[in-house]
Amino acid sequence: MGMLLFTCVLALVIWALVFRNELQRRRPERYWYLVGYPLTALRVAFTWRRVAYLNGLTVSHKPNRRVLGDLEVKGEPLRTRTPRISFPRATPYGLEVQVRLHPGQTPAPFLASSDAFAHAWRVHSVRVVSPERGVVLITATARDPLENTARPAPGAGELLSAIVGALESGRSWVMDFRRVPHWLIVGATQSGKSTLLARLVTELAPQPVALVGIDCKGGMELGLLEMRLSALATCRSEAVAVLARLVTEMQDRMAKCRFAGARSIWELPEQARPVPVVVIVDELAELYLTNGSKEQRAEAEECTTYLLRVAQLGAALGLHLVVAGQRVGSDLGPGVTALRAQLSGRICHRVNDPGTAEMTLGDLNKDAVVVAQSIGEAEQGVAVTTGDSGGWMRGRSHLTTPAEARAAAAEYARMTPRPKFLAGAPGGGTLL
Repeated sequence: MGMLLFTCVLALVIWALVFRNELQRRRPERYWYLVGYPLTALRVAFTWRRVAYLNGLTVSHKPNRRVLGDLEVKGEPLRTRTPRISFPRATPYGLEVQVRLHPGQTPAPFLASSDAFAHAWRVHSVRVVSPERGVVLITATARDPLENTARPAPGAGELLSAIVGALESGRSWVMDFRRVPHWLIVGATQSGKSTLLARLVTELAPQPVALVGIDCKGGMELGLLEMRLSALATCRSEAVAVLARLVTEMQDRMAKCRFAGARSIWELPEQARPVPVVVIVDELAELYLTNGSKEQRAEAEECTTYLLRVAQLGAALGLHLVVAGQRVGSDLGPGVTALRAQLSGRICHRVNDPGTAEMTLGDLNKDAVVVAQSIGEAEQGVAVTTGDSGGWMRGRSHLTTPAEARAAAAEYARMTPRPKFLAGAPGGGTLL
């Protein structure tokens, strides 16, 4: 019996040594549950006491201050208590550990120790959050879940909802305009911002939604998708004209809702409900920067006013904004700060200056700013995103080439709405 057990153990060890790399390459999820998780869980359990002590996460039974005569002496406690942890629970990409804090402890030292946890446990990254008072949840990610993401085929999903990529939690990255009505997207050149916009339009193309593009770079980006756009402004004067029509339409929808006793267009009967509109602004700075002339300043002020009114009142009326740019800063004008406050959805790719990351995410979560600034040039498509949950998460948009975006626009061009308030507006697709 003992010889048989020894033979089985030896065969298992040989199998693990021979097929370990092959299993890790072909079936990373199975490899994690069979090999990676047990080893990492044991490493967490056996090193927790020492890791906590070295990072100042323990507490003392007795005060570490004593009065000797007229002197107050402070020293390191000889006996400390380590916060208790749960046994590590496996997740598809890592594991989770719950920590019960001792009285007087706060989550801040645990947040500062996240890098130490990652190095001690030999994992890709560690994130620390406090879901409730007295509890800290440590989530360790064994490998980067955004390294290779499977891309679903575009198709008509829920109205005003688009699957644009994958999150580091393993879930789909969804931009749902019914829940988060307006979005701000920032990113430097070659960071993945244009790819995200292309994916967004590709996902919304099969839906009964009017897409309005404002691309003051002459339409170089959104012009590829013109066949599916109900209107396309390629300069600031055209943008002013399109935004003015949207504000007028917004007032008409307000009157319609008031007459029907509804607080939003979604409370109206379906046959009387106006078509939802998603306005995509590519390169926000082009709407604000001027050469100092009176005419250009007036146009910039009009754009500021119109965008702010749509952002403030458009959510309940089916008018939604997606504002994108390489950088966002107060130097563009006071209207940018006011507009940013109305854009509750934030997406920050790699940026060239810390101020843009701070402007995008700083008012929501300081930790997200640090993570956004750590995105490297090789991580195209990776971004920090916020949503309706109030937290933040890293995500990676699905790669959508210009040819694929153009093909999707052509395929669904027949579904391009022709609302009356956009009649005569610049750009837009043609019915097939």
